[in-house]
Amino acid sequence: MTDIVFVFEVHQPHRLKKNFFWENKNFKRLSKKELFNYYFDHAVNREVLNRACQKCYFPSNQILLDLIDTYKKEKKQVKVSFSISGVFLEQCEMFNKDLLESFKQLAETGCVEFLSQTYYHSLASLYPEREEFIEQVKMHQQITKDLLGYTPKVFENTELLYNNAIAKTAEALGYKGIFTEGTERILHEKSPNYLYTPKGCNKIKLLLRNYKLTDDIGFRFSARWWSEWPLTADKYSSWLAETHGHCINIFPDYETFGEHHWPETGIHDFLRHLPREILKWWHLRMATPSEVVEKYSPVGEVDVPELGGTVSWADLERDASCWLGNTMQWAYYTNVRRLEHVVKESSDKELLKIWRYFQTSDHLYYMFMAGGAPGEVHAYFSPFNSPVDAFVTAHTAILDFENRVKLATVTANEPFLFYTGVGEEHYTGVMAWSLKGLIKALRKVSVKSLEFHNKRRDLEKWAEKSLKDKKLAKQLREIRLSRLKGEKLRKAIVRVVRKRFSELSKQVQLATQYF
Repeated sequence: MTDIVFVFEVHQPHRLKKNFFWENKNFKRLSKKELFNYYFDHAVNREVLNRACQKCYFPSNQILLDLIDTYKKEKKQVKVSFSISGVFLEQCEMFNKDLLESFKQLAETGCVEFLSQTYYHSLASLYPEREEFIEQVKMHQQITKDLLGYTPKVFENTELLYNNAIAKTAEALGYKGIFTEGTERILHEKSPNYLYTPKGCNKIKLLLRNYKLTDDIGFRFSARWWSEWPLTADKYSSWLAETHGHCINIFPDYETFGEHHWPETGIHDFLRHLPREILKWWHLRMATPSEVVEKYSPVGEVDVPELGGTVSWADLERDASCWLGNTMQWAYYTNVRRLEHVVKESSDKELLKIWRYFQTSDHLYYMFMAGGAPGEVHAYFSPFNSPVDAFVTAHTAILDFENRVKLATVTANEPFLFYTGVGEEHYTGVMAWSLKGLIKALRKVSVKSLEFHNKRRDLEKWAEKSLKDKKLAKQLREIRLSRLKGEKLRKAIVRVVRKRFSELSKQVQLATQYF
């Protein structure tokens, strides 16, 4: 028996306002509550979602609901899976709650599995530190549970981005399966239609997307130049029947069904008839990823090194170059990533949320510069006239946001790193990039570290040279000269820093009216 696993990727980004730079909209005075609508195009995002609802989501969901109901009492049932981004679920709540209800109905059938991914459909898995990646995965777990009543057991990283380190993190988070692309460069002549063990992991199992059979639907279904056109349900099911392996994973964008291939192409009829044609074959059945993971044992190990080996399902290269293949993409990605410490030191939920919207992979996708067929695909999805326009808009917006965050937190030129003695072996792991972050750091760092830096005048120097704040430096000098020790020293420094931050925050508000 061969299991046919259908997983549908469902995602829509919060698109940036395409004329943000050209209409001189940057560095405007506004309240913090206005930031989301200041950067992101609410009207366009609503329009795109509602169009996709009519052409794809509602008709496709109804087809699946009808099929599941038709076969629910049969020995072989119709089963499918979805990987839905957190920002897509947000848009359902914002623009079309009936769509969210439709996905809830699918969840309630018991024949639909929902995968986990990063909430913001981001590249956080590629950051040197894992904290942000893990936070976004946990956020996605929570929204899937809250809105769909489902707790995911299998993980699919953004656009199937994958390496050994990502698999190890997913395993540590408790997932029993993880998806990636079944590309030849990681399989080395092995078949994608079996389960494998990621190198360095013990429990989690690796499922591989059969990209050739997936692309037959996703890219070639309505291509009249294709030798196999027209693709019919019985023809496609016969290809599946001839394919050897334990499980064949078909993993297209859900928008394939009505949006990328319009209803006039017959794509919905194909979807409607395909399960029946599959289940006619005695040795084929439809299954969910969790069922496959429980049923089969890995037949070997797959090694995808983190350095230079990362794979994805994007373009011909099937690596990360789709998002990080040119200087514009790296500049934007680097600016976004560098803001992590400052944004999190702000302890401001609104600023943190906006920063995470900037991480969505689509912003980088639109900056793709290569030509040919991949370039045409990128241009098809992009709301911008060119990759350069996409970069100018996104980079201007993130610099505008960076300026606001640094003003709000009173950010220094360099971070302050806390040590307990001289040498890297004495680094505490605590740092502060801003005056606001310093308040939090002072409260949790050890007294030993505070006494070490106080004696050396390090805080005074940082305040004067990196913050350019002579007043605070003078106040810290007075504390040092008072020769306080232990918790009394901590309380005195915290009190002075907190008061100075309050003074500077008020000055910023009066001068700029930003927040």
